[in-house]
Amino acid sequence: MSAKRLGIGFIGTGNISSAYLKAILGKDGLPGFAMLDVRGLADMREDAAQARASEFGLKALSVDDLLADPEIALVVNLTIPRAHVGVGLKCLAAGKHVYSEKPLGITFAEGRRLLDAAEAADLRIGSAPDTFLGGSHQQARAIVDSGALGQIVGGTAFFQCPGHESWHPDPAFYYDLGGGPMLDMGPYYITDLVNLLGPVARVSAMSSRLRDERTITSEPKKGQKVPVRIDTHVTGSLGFANGAIVQIAMSFDVAAHKHPPLEIYGTEQSLIVPDPNFFGGQVEVRQRGREQDWVPVAVEQGYADGNYRSLGVADMALGILDNRPHRANGALALHVLEVMEAFEHAARDGRTIAIKTPVARPAPLAENIRDGRLG
Repeated sequence: MSAKRLGIGFIGTGNISSAYLKAILGKDGLPGFAMLDVRGLADMREDAAQARASEFGLKALSVDDLLADPEIALVVNLTIPRAHVGVGLKCLAAGKHVYSEKPLGITFAEGRRLLDAAEAADLRIGSAPDTFLGGSHQQARAIVDSGALGQIVGGTAFFQCPGHESWHPDPAFYYDLGGGPMLDMGPYYITDLVNLLGPVARVSAMSSRLRDERTITSEPKKGQKVPVRIDTHVTGSLGFANGAIVQIAMSFDVAAHKHPPLEIYGTEQSLIVPDPNFFGGQVEVRQRGREQDWVPVAVEQGYADGNYRSLGVADMALGILDNRPHRANGALALHVLEVMEAFEHAARDGRTIAIKTPVARPAPLAENIRDGRLG
């Protein structure tokens, strides 16, 4: 395991920052990521940065001071989706590598601009989600790679819920430009599918928007209404370069359902993959033939027993320190962003959209795990 450490800083200290910091610092029974040296936290709301810094015993900085700190090599960008690219460009201009929360941007064009700027500056881009690096998803990947499923036929991917206004303290951005179920939850599912099956080649879709406004039922804004500016129920098909066809549905309008999050169908076996919003979960397979039952698969890969948000940051940091590729990389995030934007265009135009960005499947995480730890 590398003994080197990389200085990192955070811009954006909202809800998700707590999960990142717990994983990095080793809270809630997690082992922590020793290669990450958190040098400061910043937010446009200085009081929010100070509160989060006090919670974790860290230093709060202004955004300008964080970007000027020569000890910070990598910035974790946890701002709202509409700010991801603008903040990312500022970080690149300051000479920092950038790891962004998902999605990479709210349009393919701005995501492309971010990657072009990083390439010109000889800096790296990383992006959530990193849950595909979790042990259960890496175990599923190992099953696919073994050839046990036979020829891959297709699969299904379902995220369907009533919406986020019942639990999120400030849910308006989920229903504004840059929000919606596809840009919000699609990254988890599509990234995991690319990890399992490789690049997407084409997309077809239909979508709907049932309401023009939503009522917040969570605190502290209970009773307030927010306008809906995006489609909230998106369905379609992903055609993969390997020939597989996966049906997908992402929705903020569904009361309940019983579909597994991900299923992969092969000619010899089928595979159930757990929720890609989490690192662990039960993996199951079933062989061809009705007499067979679904069989649980033992998860032998690491990082399946907790919320390891920032695993992708740790892998990126080691990639920078050891001069090797990192897995939750900009090319993968840009490919996923193009796929998600294609759903909007396919639904609007009633046609199949070809996906043009090339992407390679990330290497299995096991290649860089020693003694159960990333190193």
